[in-house]
Amino acid sequence: MQNTRLNNLFDAIARQLGQWFLNPWRRMSLLIISFLFGFFLGNAASTTAGQRAELDIVVAGFLVILTEITSRIFYRQPFFTKRSLLVDSLNLLKVGFTYSLFLEAFKLGS
Repeated sequence: MQNTRLNNLFDAIARQLGQWFLNPWRRMSLLIISFLFGFFLGNAASTTAGQRAELDIVVAGFLVILTEITSRIFYRQPFFTKRSLLVDSLNLLKVGFTYSLFLEAFKLGS
């Protein structure tokens, strides 16, 4: 890539954000936000897919594929290695999404 001013600006911003998220409290807060956003997405997906009841099977298959791809990315490395913030937040987004779908299933079953 060429070394332009715009490229230098993006590199500097990415470096500063990386340094900012090295703080454990900021990292944990971003991971909690990612979990809660996944929970919200799960509730929204189940509500909108169940509203029309036309593409339930297609949406369910698509969501299972996305969940499995996320699991493949997260569990590719050994368990005790340090993972990047992006991979950790993607995994917690998946966990929140799956948790909300389980809660929706319990609500429908009762």
